[in-house]
Amino acid sequence: MQRYLVLLRPEDPDRGVRVLAELAQATVVIRSRDTGTPRQPPCVLVFDHIGAARVHCTAQTRQRLADAAASGNSAILAIEPERTVYAIAEAGGPATGPEPVVSGASWGVHAVGADASPYTGKGIRIAVLDTGLDLSHPDFAGRPVVSRSFVEGEFVQDGNGHGTHCAGIAAGPASPASQPRYGVAGEAMLFVGKVLGDEGRGGDGDILEGIDWAVEHGCHIVSMSLGSPVEPGQGYSTVFEEVARRALAAGTLIVAAAGNESRRPDAVAPVGHPANCPSILAVAAVDSALRVAPFSCAGLEGEGGEVNVAGPGVDILSAWPAPALHRSISGTSMATPFVAGVAALHAQADASARAALLGERLVQSCQALQDPVRDVGAGLVRAPSGA
Repeated sequence: MQRYLVLLRPEDPDRGVRVLAELAQATVVIRSRDTGTPRQPPCVLVFDHIGAARVHCTAQTRQRLADAAASGNSAILAIEPERTVYAIAEAGGPATGPEPVVSGASWGVHAVGADASPYTGKGIRIAVLDTGLDLSHPDFAGRPVVSRSFVEGEFVQDGNGHGTHCAGIAAGPASPASQPRYGVAGEAMLFVGKVLGDEGRGGDGDILEGIDWAVEHGCHIVSMSLGSPVEPGQGYSTVFEEVARRALAAGTLIVAAAGNESRRPDAVAPVGHPANCPSILAVAAVDSALRVAPFSCAGLEGEGGEVNVAGPGVDILSAWPAPALHRSISGTSMATPFVAGVAALHAQADASARAALLGERLVQSCQALQDPVRDVGAGLVRAPSGA
C-alpha cells in the first residue's frame, strides 16, 4: 500500500468523489466536512477547496486511477506518488555569530524596508505551513492564532523549532520584549498549519491538506518553507501546479523555498519541489551583503524552475520554542516568510493586490541585486513605503 496524490476535475467535484469511491473501493472522507478526527488516516481523503485527494491504495487501484486519468473522459485528471518533503533549513544548523541589528531591527527586516513601512499587515491573512508554533511563546501572548495539525498523532505545538522561527519572521511582533524587531507583518492574522512532524518532515498529502485549509479560511498568502530536491531536468508536479492555479483563482498566493542543495561555487542545484511549479513563487536567499547565499538553489530549469524573488536568509533572528525563545538560523526557509510578510504589507497597502496580482506587485517592487536572475530572480523583495 502506497499513498498517491489525485487531481480531480473542478467542474463536477461530487462526480469526482463518486468515481474515487468506485475506483478505490473505499469510503471517501471530505476534509472540510469531516466533523471528527479519525483514529487512522482514511484511505481516500478529498480536499474539496482545491479539487485534489490523497489516496492510500494498492498498485492495482493506482493503475485503475491512472487508466481513468489517461482516458480523458474521467473525473480524474492526474495521479502521482506522494513525496516526502522536509523543513528547509541550512544543514549547518543554528548560526552562532551575532545578529546584525540596524535601528532596532534585524538586518533582514531593515533590508526589506519593513521597519520604515507604515504598513503592518493588518487585516491580511498569512498561513504558515510548517512544523507548528510554540503556542506559549511570550512574543505571541494575547495574539489570536488560528491553528490546526495535519500530522497524524501530533499537536500544533512545535517540537522542532523551524515553524516557530518562520512564523516569527512572517508575522512576529513589531516590538518584542527582549529582542530587536525580527517580524515583518506584526498585525497580520496568523494561521498556523502543522504539515511537518516534529522531526521536520512530512508528506505531500499533508501539504495539500494544509493548502486546502488555508484556501477555505480565505488566507491571502501561504508561506511554505519546505520541499524536496529534484534532479536536473526533472519536471514539476502536475498536481501541485494545478492546485496552485486553483489557489490563485480563490485569491491565495503561495510562496515556497527554492531549496538549500547548492554548495557554491562548486555546485549549483535546481529549484526544488514544490517551488519549481510555475504558479508558486520560488524564493532564494541572500546574506547581509545582499549576495546570494552559498546554499541557495538556482533557476536552472524553465517552465517553473526559475527563482522568482529573493529574501534575507543568512543568520536570521526569529522566535524559537522555549527555553531558547530566540535563535538565528539560515536557509531559503528564512527567506520565504520574509517574502510572505512583505506580501502582506503590499496586500494591506492595495486592496486590489491579491493572488497573481500580488505576486506581480512583489516582483515589480524588488530591489535589483548584483547576482544574476537565475540566482535571485527579480531581486530582493521590498516593503511598500506609503509614499
